[in-house]
Amino acid sequence: MRFLKTPGILKSQSFKHSWFRNLTIGIAFIFTFLLFSSIGILLFVLKPSEILSALFSEEMLYSMKLSMLTSSASTLSVICCSIPTAYALSRYSFPGKSLIKSILGLPMAFPELVMGLALLLLFGHGFLGPYLEALGIKVTFTKLGIVVAQFFVAFPYAVRVIYSTFEDINPRYEQVSRSFGYGEFETFRYVTLPMARSGLFASSVITFARCIGAFGAVLILAGGSYMHTEVLPVTLYLNISYGNLEMAITSGILLMGIAFLAIFSFERFEGGRL
Repeated sequence: MRFLKTPGILKSQSFKHSWFRNLTIGIAFIFTFLLFSSIGILLFVLKPSEILSALFSEEMLYSMKLSMLTSSASTLSVICCSIPTAYALSRYSFPGKSLIKSILGLPMAFPELVMGLALLLLFGHGFLGPYLEALGIKVTFTKLGIVVAQFFVAFPYAVRVIYSTFEDINPRYEQVSRSFGYGEFETFRYVTLPMARSGLFASSVITFARCIGAFGAVLILAGGSYMHTEVLPVTLYLNISYGNLEMAITSGILLMGIAFLAIFSFERFEGGRL
């Protein structure tokens, strides 16, 4: 009997030797190499001893500590607020839903400096500032301002990731839970959240990386005061201004490492789907 090749086999063989396939893979390799080279050069400019010296300097230790504390507080706040927001957008229909989704996407489309300016005006002396200061809360040019700026920068990203996570969960599981007499909150707590745990973890990692890398909004709202509101991106900026390349490059390496871990974790647990 003559062996007949199926269309799928013919298609896979023709695709295997396709010039278009080779072209797309080649482009992917070339620009990945260029990107890796531009990033990796940071690792070879300084000697290891110079990196270690800058890493354990008083300024860098202060910057790392403040970055970790503010980013952790911002991440916790963002996740607590983005979970109910994303769930409402993915499960319910209500007036203004499309408008809310559009507004939440705005900070991802314009520069951080614009967000920082808007926050400075909002929490400054013209709007909410006097009322908050009457309660003993000062936001502008303080450490609290760092957390506020990081929150508003990262919140839209967290909502987007968690929204996609809830969208991937079949509502029938929740309907089955409700049919057994469980309420909305109980269903959300014991059914939806456990099924969304990988997406929530990925969102937390991405949010933390986004918070720790926030610069423009932090600089305008909280200021770039030396060893006061100095987080890692501000350390890089200040030391570039001073001409201190050792400190600037070391802070850049730290930020790059955090970003790499965030992307790796996101790809691992969420498959890179937004």
